[in-house]
Amino acid sequence: MPSITPFLWFDNQAEEAAQFYLSVFRDGKILSETRYGSAGPGPEGSIMTIQFELQGQQFTALNGGPHFKFNEAVSFVVRCETQAEIDYFWEALSDGGSKSQCGWLKDRYGVSWQIVPSYLLERITTGDPAKAEKMKAAMLRMRKLDTSVLQTAYEGAI
Repeated sequence: MPSITPFLWFDNQAEEAAQFYLSVFRDGKILSETRYGSAGPGPEGSIMTIQFELQGQQFTALNGGPHFKFNEAVSFVVRCETQAEIDYFWEALSDGGSKSQCGWLKDRYGVSWQIVPSYLLERITTGDPAKAEKMKAAMLRMRKLDTSVLQTAYEGAI
């Protein structure tokens, strides 16, 4: 079975970004690096691609130049078990970036992330529809997701 690897295009910060993500997720590792040769187009000896792994998921980052920018059309979801995990990833990944609505943020490189409780998608898609609507309504009022408020909304107290 073939694997799918997210391939991220950076201007010239691929190695810096990989190191940042490794510092945030802490269980990752660098898998390999490829450097530009004399044919370019990057400076000879500089990183062309860097492969790394975060929580078992492989990524490849490319120093491809300023031709393309990240946007919210693609994001990475971090499923968290506790509010403490949500708080940690929300602050760590948004450091130098920007915070948005409903658990979404952009990191300092412009990559979009969704920091959500692990149960959120299941309850919204397969849970009780009336409860799911209350939880979605609560979520739409938040920036960083608050598990206690979401849980209370789902159970009908809000």
